[in-house]
Amino acid sequence: MSDIIQLLPDAIANQIAAGEVVQRPASALKELLENAVDAGATQIQVVVKESGKQLIQVIDNGKGMSATDARMSFERHATSKIRSSSDLFSIRTFGFRGEALASIAAVAQVELKTRQVEAELGTLIQIEGSEVKKQEPFAGNVGTSVSMKNLFYNVPARRNFLKSNPVEMRHIVDEFQRVALSYNEIGFSLFQQDLEVYSLTPGKLSHRIVGLFGRNYQGQLVPCEELTPHVNVKGYIGKPENAKKTRGEQFFFVNNRFIKSSYLNHAVSSAFEGLLQSDQHPFYVLFLEIDPSHIDINVHPTKTEIKFDDERTIYAVIRSAVKQALGAHHVVPSLDFSLDVNFNEKWDKDPERKVQVDREYSYKTYNTPEFKQASTSGWEKLFEGTQQRTSERASASDETEVLTFESKAKPDEATEFIPKPAETDSTGTTFQVELSYVVAQMSTGFLIIDQQTAHERILYERYSRQLKLSQGTSQQCLFPPAINLGSSDYALVMDIMPELHSLGFMVSEFGRDTVLIQGVPADIQVKNEKELFEGLLEQYKHFKSELSLDTRENLARSLARKSSLKKGQKLNSQEMETLVGQLFACQNPNYGLGGNKTFVKLDLSSIHSFFGK
Repeated sequence: MSDIIQLLPDAIANQIAAGEVVQRPASALKELLENAVDAGATQIQVVVKESGKQLIQVIDNGKGMSATDARMSFERHATSKIRSSSDLFSIRTFGFRGEALASIAAVAQVELKTRQVEAELGTLIQIEGSEVKKQEPFAGNVGTSVSMKNLFYNVPARRNFLKSNPVEMRHIVDEFQRVALSYNEIGFSLFQQDLEVYSLTPGKLSHRIVGLFGRNYQGQLVPCEELTPHVNVKGYIGKPENAKKTRGEQFFFVNNRFIKSSYLNHAVSSAFEGLLQSDQHPFYVLFLEIDPSHIDINVHPTKTEIKFDDERTIYAVIRSAVKQALGAHHVVPSLDFSLDVNFNEKWDKDPERKVQVDREYSYKTYNTPEFKQASTSGWEKLFEGTQQRTSERASASDETEVLTFESKAKPDEATEFIPKPAETDSTGTTFQVELSYVVAQMSTGFLIIDQQTAHERILYERYSRQLKLSQGTSQQCLFPPAINLGSSDYALVMDIMPELHSLGFMVSEFGRDTVLIQGVPADIQVKNEKELFEGLLEQYKHFKSELSLDTRENLARSLARKSSLKKGQKLNSQEMETLVGQLFACQNPNYGLGGNKTFVKLDLSSIHSFFGK
């Protein structure tokens, strides 16, 4: 038999390597930014067109390269960072594998311009698909400029897998923020379609955070620092009241290199224990300084994973540092022993202090047998024999008999609630329990309805129809609020703008990273349009990270979750009757959005059994 194993050509080998190193435009930007930082630049400019699909250009004022080095930089495993295997355990630079430029040049059209300080002329190199098209001297500024054009032009299948421009731009902004955070002494600027997105001057870390994420972060930063013989921790954490439902704004840097670590993230989360709800995540930017010999960064080509030789010690130090920061800056709430939490008359009188805690969602899989077998058939029989209350509830026009609760206790006595029938002519009985559940009488027992879960189901189906038919109605804002967003959130809003209009939101651009809310959905009772819109975005990002949903499904769920009735919200008789009627008019009234039940049925036979009858 003839030999069948052969060495792959360099062009094919580079394309294979590019599959891991260059996954999308943001991956290429990350490599180019890291090279600029390693070159000793003090000013770095990024130019992006068509979210990186058409052009990504990184211009720095670093030390530049000679003509030979410029040509060698595009060869595989060519690097200036290491000389021997022992250097792998003392790496302080970003790059060291020597694959970035070779991988980028294999799947894009690349132009490199570079000049050293002592050289009169620089070098210009043009490469397409790993093939050098031009190399010649040029006159230009000191430093390096790398332009990557038409990414994946020679790999159409990979280009087809790229997402929409707003999505790819969000990933580019994420990578830009990570590098800009890690080197606050370097000036950075980012231009998209010739419009300036960021202009960051060298300065303190706190100034860099505010410059990247907005002025809203100016008052929520808490300094965090811990110095130990093994590892030093410094940076900032966010106050608990500013925590979000998404994990996006959480940054760990080890020796100024951004890393991802669920284990270390748990250390920060455990330090916030008791201050946050289980579905909230605090903001933090934490830098770890550690001897490179105690870590291994050569784990993955993206270099965002890292291994520690003593991970438990790192965990303990981070947790202790965050806890001390929270305590030292009086973020941890103190107990007020003068407050009688059992008998506080202001609790019920002040609506702002009522319990407004969202029910925690346990995101059950939608393929569970209980969810699949959910059927709408048979629910009509629940209300048979109750003098046609089903149709009356659907129209919410009947006068119902409501059980009202009247306290007969004195302030210094134990409270006893005595049910008292309201003096109304009625055909049924519906009342509220714990301001969370609606109890409705039926012919064979009772229905106990979770008001929040049921209302979410009602709103979800309503918004789904509006998105499908693009028939959402809007109510105009008397004083339209302007909302300043981060660059990634602004790109997200631009991406889902048509769906927002279908729901009834009237949103328009209002300057750099700012939108104007001119109208909100007409069926939502809202006091603060800004809070509603920002909450919708947070819920949308939360669902996007937890569930695989398309844009319309995600928006319908997010708005239903944000605008639904909450635990602790009091309802009058008409509202309760309307809720019941609208629930059983849904296509699937049995289950909520998370797969949990919207109601349970308590039969008379079960009630009799409680008393041995």
